[in-house]
Amino acid sequence: MTNSISRSEPETANRKPLIVDGHQDLAWNAVALQRDFFASVAHKRAREGASPAHGEGSALVGFPELVAGNVRVIFATIYVAKDRPDRKGWGKTYATPQQAHDQAMEQVAYYSMLAMDPRVSLITTRGDLDRVVSAREPMIGLVLLMEGADPIVAPDQVAEWFDAGVRIVGPAWGQTRYSGGTRAPGPLTELGRALMPHLEHAGMILDTSHMAEQSFYDALERFGGTIIASHSNCRAFVDTDRQLSDAMIRALVARGGVIGVVPYNRFLRAGWDKSARKEAVTLADVVRHIQHICDLAGDARHVGIGSDFDGGFGVESTPREIDTVADLQRLGDALSAASFGDAEVANILGGNWIQLLAGALPK
Repeated sequence: MTNSISRSEPETANRKPLIVDGHQDLAWNAVALQRDFFASVAHKRAREGASPAHGEGSALVGFPELVAGNVRVIFATIYVAKDRPDRKGWGKTYATPQQAHDQAMEQVAYYSMLAMDPRVSLITTRGDLDRVVSAREPMIGLVLLMEGADPIVAPDQVAEWFDAGVRIVGPAWGQTRYSGGTRAPGPLTELGRALMPHLEHAGMILDTSHMAEQSFYDALERFGGTIIASHSNCRAFVDTDRQLSDAMIRALVARGGVIGVVPYNRFLRAGWDKSARKEAVTLADVVRHIQHICDLAGDARHVGIGSDFDGGFGVESTPREIDTVADLQRLGDALSAASFGDAEVANILGGNWIQLLAGALPK
């Protein structure tokens, strides 16, 4: 479709390619880990020490590094944690839908607070997207993504979340009231089946990352809007239910979806764990997953980045070339070395996400 979004690179001092990151837990880092979004990575690492007490690894994301890496758009998550024995010390957790709702609304308010800074903007319309992408000065736009739909107390509440600024909903993380999820196989629940038409009618984008395979296919049958996988890799290389099978990738491609590949070593190479060396995994492993998606799709239009940086892992668990989020720029060099063309590289780094948002966001 034709739209007004500029594909040209804005006039920036560093002239680096524009990057869109399909998944970052910015509010969770502020609420649960007390990390200041505007602080540098160096500041966060110095504050937390070499082995952060929260156990989620050393920070990768800071505002100066986002600007240095020209990360212009982020799908910023609203993530709240279900109350479980293994989550003591996580800060707030929820035991009821209303608690999940209230905690998620606090995160929406946090993002609104960030957007009071002129360098940050909430993206809720195509006009917002155009303004952020075209800005001549450094600016970061946030597209709000609800990861796990339990904060939606009932399906008919979806429109209220849309009015609050949410534009993407992922029904699952683990098991939710709506969907089977990671390590929790099963179909959409009755509530989940009822949720789908409300999401479509409101104009939400559906995020299938973390959905159990049966729930994934249930959702595709019941939801006719825009579908993505914000942060998922290929099951062909890492055979767990957290990754996408080839059939699931083809189904997303058939619906015009985009898949955000995660530069997380456990999701890149089978058998890697924290006892292994960071250096054992490289950006060539990221490219391998990207290439596989492109081979299944027949082109490079259906893949992007979904870093999930600081989303349960830190710098110790990323490829050798990654020290901060600014190093996502190095993926462009790795793609070029693997014979991707300049236009393909630009689209994988950000253009594919921009194209999808331009077609899905309201005018």
